[in-house]
Amino acid sequence: MLYKQIKKLRKEKNWSQQKLAEKTGLSYNAITKLEQNIAQHPTVQTVSKLADAFEISIDELLERNIKNKQSD
Repeated sequence: MLYKQIKKLRKEKNWSQQKLAEKTGLSYNAITKLEQNIAQHPTVQTVSKLADAFEISIDELLERNIKNKQSD
């Protein structure tokens, strides 16, 4: 779940919600709403800003495991 991942990554970096807001260019309110799962459908731009701030891919942020499929 995205909201859990945001909070986990933020805490790993020892960032406050305000610090994450500054790093992403998002508002403090946007960060709190994301972490409380109130904003359940963030835009692609928001997800991209979060991934950039954490220096990870969008797939990592969304905890997606992408496996290459082999052709038969």
